[in-house]
Amino acid sequence: MTAASPAAADGGDTQATPPDVPPGRRFEPDLRSMTRINLRPIASPMPLGFFTIAIASVMTGCLQLGLFDEAARAAVAFTVLPAFVLQLLVSFLAFGARDVIAATLMAVFAGSWLPYSLVMLSGAADGLQVLGVFNLALLCFGALMTAVTRPKRALWFVLAVSLPRWAATGLAGITGAEWLTRTSGALGLVVALVAMYTAFALMLEDMRSEEVLPIGRSGPAHTAVEGDLTVQLRNLERQAGVRRTL
Repeated sequence: MTAASPAAADGGDTQATPPDVPPGRRFEPDLRSMTRINLRPIASPMPLGFFTIAIASVMTGCLQLGLFDEAARAAVAFTVLPAFVLQLLVSFLAFGARDVIAATLMAVFAGSWLPYSLVMLSGAADGLQVLGVFNLALLCFGALMTAVTRPKRALWFVLAVSLPRWAATGLAGITGAEWLTRTSGALGLVVALVAMYTAFALMLEDMRSEEVLPIGRSGPAHTAVEGDLTVQLRNLERQAGVRRTL
């Protein structure tokens, strides 16, 4: 998180008004030399987010593959519902860490688990068709996100395998085709494998302060991890939470 707070120099005394300033007008001194920006380091929430995606994807994928009976829909919904809370927490922490891409992605994933759980629990009429349209909307969101997440390969890979699953789930809900439902279930297990690997790699990296398993960062994402503190603070005054407007 960031916070900007002006601190007056010389014990809080304000600067004298220059002689060329018209009477009655307040003179604002240059606050740059008197401003301090405080950063609060936090532990990375991303492993929790990816582990949550993996576990929820396994449960929903097994249901779609027919490994659970149809009567188990409510039980699966109950196991998926905590994913909404956990990923919402991850999103909140990612916003505090000034990572808008990760925060947005995790928030949307959180928002996808909640309606799924509620529809499955309530047995609402035409619930599967509604979820089908919802997943196609997620597909559009994911397609846009892949255009900006490529330097963050961990997020990009999870998105890349999630896109066909959202497409298959959406079409299965709208058409009712059984083979699409099975395909979506199989793709859900693939999503779980990719998310599990990513979460494990990020945890190892955080524990050892170096990349252990390849994640494939590039560009600004690679520089942010491998660069020094000067790189981290570059253009800090223009970032959200420091600048005056979003």
